[in-house]
Amino acid sequence: MMMRFFSIIVVSLCVSYTSNAQLKATANTTTQQVARTGDTTKSTVAKHVKTRMVGGAQMTSDKDIVYNIVKSKDHTTLTGTIAVCGLSETLKSRGPLTVFAPTNEAFAKLAPGTLDTLSKPAHNTDLTRLLTYHVINGRLTSKDIAKQIAAGKGEVVFVTLTGSKLRAKINGDRNIVLIDEKGNEATISQFDIEQSNGIIDVVTSVLVPNSK
Repeated sequence: MMMRFFSIIVVSLCVSYTSNAQLKATANTTTQQVARTGDTTKSTVAKHVKTRMVGGAQMTSDKDIVYNIVKSKDHTTLTGTIAVCGLSETLKSRGPLTVFAPTNEAFAKLAPGTLDTLSKPAHNTDLTRLLTYHVINGRLTSKDIAKQIAAGKGEVVFVTLTGSKLRAKINGDRNIVLIDEKGNEATISQFDIEQSNGIIDVVTSVLVPNSK
């Protein structure tokens, strides 16, 4: 009788131990699954990249301004002048920067010989000044610009990297137009092309600051 009693106790302890072990194993498995799910979520967020087509090329928001702009077939003149005046490092910096990028057609509107003259070593300062007139400190989206135009009762004035002023307004076609210090206008044709260090907006004309 006594032996039978001890047998029952031993069996009960074994069952209890097995159940506890199974519960712990299940809990550990669940915890690992949750951890893996969390890791997957973080990975998905980290890898989310915005893509835009510009000049027949794919620009991705995980790359910097220079890396992306050199791929655009519509901006070969711009990238060439950036290389000539050594502006690449500035545009590859952490920023953020907003760049108004003139197309090849925009540069073609300049007076004949202008670009050739500016590309000469003796005019490096002038070329740098021209290009940095198209750059503003900060990440400005089209909504940001529109809000500032509204707050300014139809116009806003930005200070570019040159220290010169650049105005913006909304024209009759509801396009955002940039106005340089000489009164020339450039329409923003593509907005909010996100970069790892800022934003690129494509413009239809070259903006020219006043001479110093």
